[in-house]
Amino acid sequence: MEANAGLIAGSHKRNELVVIHGHDTEKPLRQLSSQVCQICGDDVGFTPDGEIFVACHECGFPVCRPCYEYERKDGNKACPQCKTKYRRHKGSPRVEGDEDEEDVDDLDNEFNITLDNREKQQIAEAMLHGHMSYGRGDNHHMPHMVQTADPQVPLLTNGQSVPADPQAIPPEHHALVIPPVMGGSKRVYPIPYSDPSTPGHTRSMDPTKDISSYGYGTVAWKERVESWKLKQEKMQMMMMEGGQPNGGNKGGETYDNSVINDPDGPMMDEARQPLSRKVSIPSSKINPYRMVIILRLVVLGFFFRYRILNPVKDAYPLWLTSIVCEIWFALSWILDQFPKWFPINRETYLDRLSLRYEREGEPSQLAAVDIFVSTVDPMKEPPLVTANTVLSILAVDYPVESVSCYVSDDGAAMLTFEALSETSEFARKWVPFCKKFSIEPRAPEVYFSQKIDYLKDKVQPSFVKDRRAMKREYEEFKVRINGLVAKAQKVPEEGWTMQDGTPWPGNNTRDHPGMIQVFLGHSGGHDTEGNELPRLVYVSREKRPGFAHHKKAGAMNALVRVSAVLTNAPFFLNLDCDHYINNSKALRESMCFMMDPTVGKKVCYVQFPQRFDGIDLHDRYANHNTVFFDINMKGLDGVQGPVYVGTGCVFRRQALYGYEPQIKQKKQSMTCDCWPTWFSGSRSKSKLSKPKKIDKKKPPKRTDSTIPIFNMEDIEEGLEGYEDDKALLMSKQNFEKRFGQSPVFVASTLLEDGGVPQSSSPAMLLKEAIHVISCGYEDKTDWGKEIGWIYGSVTEDILTGFKMHARGWRSIYCMPSRPSFKGSAPINLSDRLNQVLRWALGSVEIFLSRHCPLWYGYGSRLKFLERFAYVNTIVYPFTSIPLVVYCTLPAICLLTGKFMIPTISNFASLWFLSLFLSIFATGILEMRWSGVGIEEWWRNEQFWVIGGVSAHLFAVFQGLLKVLAGIATDFTVTAKASDDSEFGELYAFKWTALLIPPTTLLIINLVGVVAGISDAISSGYQSWGPLFGKLFFAFWVIVHLYPFLKGLMGRQNRTPTIVVVWSILLASIFSLLWVRINPFTVKAKGPNLTQCGINC
Repeated sequence: MEANAGLIAGSHKRNELVVIHGHDTEKPLRQLSSQVCQICGDDVGFTPDGEIFVACHECGFPVCRPCYEYERKDGNKACPQCKTKYRRHKGSPRVEGDEDEEDVDDLDNEFNITLDNREKQQIAEAMLHGHMSYGRGDNHHMPHMVQTADPQVPLLTNGQSVPADPQAIPPEHHALVIPPVMGGSKRVYPIPYSDPSTPGHTRSMDPTKDISSYGYGTVAWKERVESWKLKQEKMQMMMMEGGQPNGGNKGGETYDNSVINDPDGPMMDEARQPLSRKVSIPSSKINPYRMVIILRLVVLGFFFRYRILNPVKDAYPLWLTSIVCEIWFALSWILDQFPKWFPINRETYLDRLSLRYEREGEPSQLAAVDIFVSTVDPMKEPPLVTANTVLSILAVDYPVESVSCYVSDDGAAMLTFEALSETSEFARKWVPFCKKFSIEPRAPEVYFSQKIDYLKDKVQPSFVKDRRAMKREYEEFKVRINGLVAKAQKVPEEGWTMQDGTPWPGNNTRDHPGMIQVFLGHSGGHDTEGNELPRLVYVSREKRPGFAHHKKAGAMNALVRVSAVLTNAPFFLNLDCDHYINNSKALRESMCFMMDPTVGKKVCYVQFPQRFDGIDLHDRYANHNTVFFDINMKGLDGVQGPVYVGTGCVFRRQALYGYEPQIKQKKQSMTCDCWPTWFSGSRSKSKLSKPKKIDKKKPPKRTDSTIPIFNMEDIEEGLEGYEDDKALLMSKQNFEKRFGQSPVFVASTLLEDGGVPQSSSPAMLLKEAIHVISCGYEDKTDWGKEIGWIYGSVTEDILTGFKMHARGWRSIYCMPSRPSFKGSAPINLSDRLNQVLRWALGSVEIFLSRHCPLWYGYGSRLKFLERFAYVNTIVYPFTSIPLVVYCTLPAICLLTGKFMIPTISNFASLWFLSLFLSIFATGILEMRWSGVGIEEWWRNEQFWVIGGVSAHLFAVFQGLLKVLAGIATDFTVTAKASDDSEFGELYAFKWTALLIPPTTLLIINLVGVVAGISDAISSGYQSWGPLFGKLFFAFWVIVHLYPFLKGLMGRQNRTPTIVVVWSILLASIFSLLWVRINPFTVKAKGPNLTQCGINC
């Protein structure tokens, strides 16, 4: 893929396609001023036109004309550095392998394109032909176009174009962007071409070294090849004679094991081993845990029996309310507890993955991965944060030809576009530095801010010098990004314009065309050392008034389609803009599951836990969410897999397209094997002749992954040659109704192993890429309903994962020792509650939709405990209603003098004591097998109450209003920036309505405690006994809301002394007044003198 071909903007419905140039230019890989051939040492020479002779237009490797002619005629016919196949230059004789060309040996005349009376779309196609090359080794027709772009620095401008003078730039500094020259049926290899006759894999070679240093032509290489051939011949002879490779044969003969037990033998055996394995929890930890769960169920049964059979007659409403709340809590606990019955851990073997798919001397066979990064508002999601995420992706430890990064700018902000342009330039220096010294993490902001010994395990003498230089480069990069942010604060009245004077297409964020810009590509993206960089593509989907865009879910679906058209990797990873890759081997970790021959075909996605930076030491608001990620998700991994949590997840593309997992064919019974072949053939034919009913909504099934699903020719030809049960599936109309009216995209959905169709030209791919991100593309299709990210909820992640699990797929939970991804979390109380509100609102929306796990998908392949887990994810917000009521009951009991629990006997108290002990034992044993600390577990319990009485309660009412009354509530994007001071945002007070319910509960419980103690003091000794039960529940509420109280007070050292003094004074006055008034105490009456007969 060629970089810097210009910003492509267009609208399919409006039949518009334009290319904006002059904004970014490719920086030359190598200056061609040194006119010395790197093979023979002579001058390179000049062409008949007076220009420097360039043998290879892919990398510009200096080779003189005689060496070029020799390589084409008697050599490898390819460039020594990049292995790209040499093409014939003007005046060069034809050699074997060249295709027929026209008689006119004049490249200018061969591709003389007149632009008179051409439409804009034709102009765009011609310009893009020579600047984009796609695919993963496929050939494409590509006409010739030569374009010279003016080198300019990307800046935000207000209509003032500042182009450089091309005449003032020396020729050696011009960026030479000359695509392969071919015509007619000629083809170009978009990635470096490896000739089959060339041994070894494609890699750069230093011409100053002897070629034997690379292993070519040496004695060792020859002996190794002959040894391999000899071993293969002996193995073949042994097999023909009936011998066994590892010992003897039936006759007892033995063979020399030295043939097999060579040095490569153990490596080959290791490569055949599984790439991962399950690690069960030790029985000494998990069995007591399960026993306590069963015991707790039994205790709950006896507890509720006692509570129901012993009502409190003088406080019947309080008793009944408490019973209902406690029953709901018990059901909620069951839904949360039983999916954790089979927790497991997993181990991966990265060495086996390399041995199997990255063999020495062969190109890497690791599957390609597309990486999606989504962003909306650069003011709330700082461009520097997004840039660090992108840089960590580009520097990932994975073959560069297999990585493509797509950044979705759903706000069409020119600031994001400019920041990404700067990021692509800085990546040319940052990526080789990361790979040279194997640094971790590879997000520069995090790496340079680490307070660790960065010299540990570093042995290269140049590391310190290079690190200082790179840190300076990054600081300059930060200044440039900050300059862009500062300039973007004030938008000009006429809107932003690009450097060539063209108005920025995204000036109107709600009405703009689709935009695509390739910043880095395999034909134009090289680092400072000449190595290729992964692809980097900017995407902003089209938006028009009157269309539903479906927020983040719609943006992710647009990225799925764009990536399928341009690169079509079989797997893709989605990340939020603030989640950088903390472990450079994260993609390899996921491939240990996805590419495993035994279990990989059934895995729809690999979910990684979310880890966060910048959290305060005590994690006041449970931002780490450790209990969920380290306990619940491990439990689900032992059932059918973890739920999808929105980021840090590697997907199988076919699973997201709605296909069902591979089904193993059942072996035929013995009775079927007894029939003659001709008879069984007639039977199978007669069965197939009967028409079958086909469910149009049911996704297609596959039984063998080695057979391609379908090809494009089958779709074009229609129904010819297929049976009735395949006709509907294979018809073009059915695919277009399902995936949309894009033949290129439909063809890509049928390639299980990825890749771009060979019949597609680059210009057509770009037109289709603009087409698939148009705002009306999803109309009357299954997008958002059955395929892609599912619409209908702000938490599209839960719904999307649920649909895949219902089809029979399973997911994997991967927890490497080093966290794979890290992000930022809102540590401020108000921001944290708003984030929880959005999650809970999405769960309520799913509960009120047709995809509710309570009634959707019965009869599917969703496991029972997995359904339990999904039901728990959508009903937990409704727990807020009984929770608020239950937290209010202690205050009511203290103020009224009544209690919701009757006076219990010694035997009945055993059930209460057993219940509390079982609750504590469950938590302790859960922490024991999971490794979660007691502080993390306690913070989770506290925030469960804080979020339950605030955000979850609001989410229930907002969800009901949205679904039943149609009153929509828009969620706020969580801010990714923090205060300048460390944890400064933690103490910032931001008022929101979510703070009202927990504040009210705190006040009334504190008042109840003061009133209860005051009343006990005035009433005497006999009133202290019943008071302890009421105080226990009141203190339970106050202790759980204590982090919320700290959040209201701010910094401890900033709390004014006068506030503390007045609080104590008011509490004392209120206590004295309560004792004096005593409104809830029944006044004692004197004896009835008439009845007793006493005459006083």
